Amino acid sequence: MMTFVESRTGIARARRWQWVVVLAMLSSAEMTFAQVGWPEFRGPYANGHVEGEAGETALPLHWNETENVVWRTAIPHRGWSTPVVLGNDVWLTTATEDGHEFFAIAVDATSGQIRINKQVFHCDNPEPLGNAVNCYASPSAAVEPGRVYVHFGSYGTACLDAADGDILWQRQDLPCRHYRGPGSSPILFENLLMLTFDGVDVEYVAALDKASGETVWKTDRTTAWNDLDEQGKPKREGDMRKAYSTPFIIEAAGKTQMLSIGSSCAFSYDPRTGAEIWKASLVGYTPATRPVYADGLAFITSGRGKAELLAIRVDGEGDVTNSHVAWKFEGPDVPQEPSPVLVDGLLYIVSNGGTVTCLEAGSGAVVWSERIGGNYVTSPILAGGRLYFCSTQGKTVVLRAGRAFEVLAENALDEGFMASPAAVGKALFLRSKTHLYRIEEATSPGP
Repeated sequence: MMTFVESRTGIARARRWQWVVVLAMLSSAEMTFAQVGWPEFRGPYANGHVEGEAGETALPLHWNETENVVWRTAIPHRGWSTPVVLGNDVWLTTATEDGHEFFAIAVDATSGQIRINKQVFHCDNPEPLGNAVNCYASPSAAVEPGRVYVHFGSYGTACLDAADGDILWQRQDLPCRHYRGPGSSPILFENLLMLTFDGVDVEYVAALDKASGETVWKTDRTTAWNDLDEQGKPKREGDMRKAYSTPFIIEAAGKTQMLSIGSSCAFSYDPRTGAEIWKASLVGYTPATRPVYADGLAFITSGRGKAELLAIRVDGEGDVTNSHVAWKFEGPDVPQEPSPVLVDGLLYIVSNGGTVTCLEAGSGAVVWSERIGGNYVTSPILAGGRLYFCSTQGKTVVLRAGRAFEVLAENALDEGFMASPAAVGKALFLRSKTHLYRIEEATSPGP
């Protein structure tokens, strides 16, 4: 049976201890509140696991607009990016609804006051989004001591001084026609900032030197498209080549690998060089989930169209479509946006339509599948044996992780969720469509 510790990769364990050593230099007040923080989309382990996996009383179980709300802060404009937390700062991105101005915001985690509201980029002619599902500030920031990295796709990438919001470097020369807006979040690895560009015109991944912003490597996708005309051009413009997924870095099969899902194809790259290690064709398009990994298997979804969840063995090279797929789970219960959670040999997924399915990670066998109500585009988190699912209607359903379906609580806020939750210590940070909340048990001492 796979345990929580065994489900972490070597990369994640190393990352945790790097954070602990560096953060030991922070003030004692900050350390009381956040040992490691929530430094990127899906947290310190990049898989939705809350730091420490503390006991069941760590995060709150019940709340509403008046109960267990430490503070509630209106966030200007529009953004679906997940809050990232380090020290006493909660960082978010936002943009005007017309896509002309792009901002980085730092909220004081103790008081809820907006400490920094920095306009980072301007665009004269942003491309219309075409729907209300995405927005111009969907990618989450990445933060480390002293620096925060914000990314708005081709509209711009910047590194800010975390103390005062000053721009240390910025890039606006990385092309991509997003069509529906950007969605892939940046991640940090060693001295690199990893970026993903899957547009209707170009599809590539790139690594920037996080100190200078200079390009270290850039690798084009090698997807074998089946939508080309006789001149080798796409037959029609649209979503077929779009993707919104964020990479996941693992240590497996004797290699450091960066798992990255593009439209119609999933890839593994060497994160230090950008060299492609393996790829597997997918039947869907516009995937948005972030992969998870354990025990030699990467868990990857295909996106829209024919929805599939694949378990792919990561020890291959070249095209592994027909050789390394261990199992598939198909049908309407495969998520299009919400990323999976994996713990104790069980894989939990929630469909956009609100069905939670628990699968055996090794075989793909269904353990249970139940409706929890609502619609979901956010990725769940795991804390103290509890799974937290935040819906677009503003409801958060808390389930007990395990082989039996058990609802522990249902909580409602006034506005729905497009941003995934973040959690640090005993505090849950929830970004609704209009506000940022710090949710915490009233009896818990403040930071």
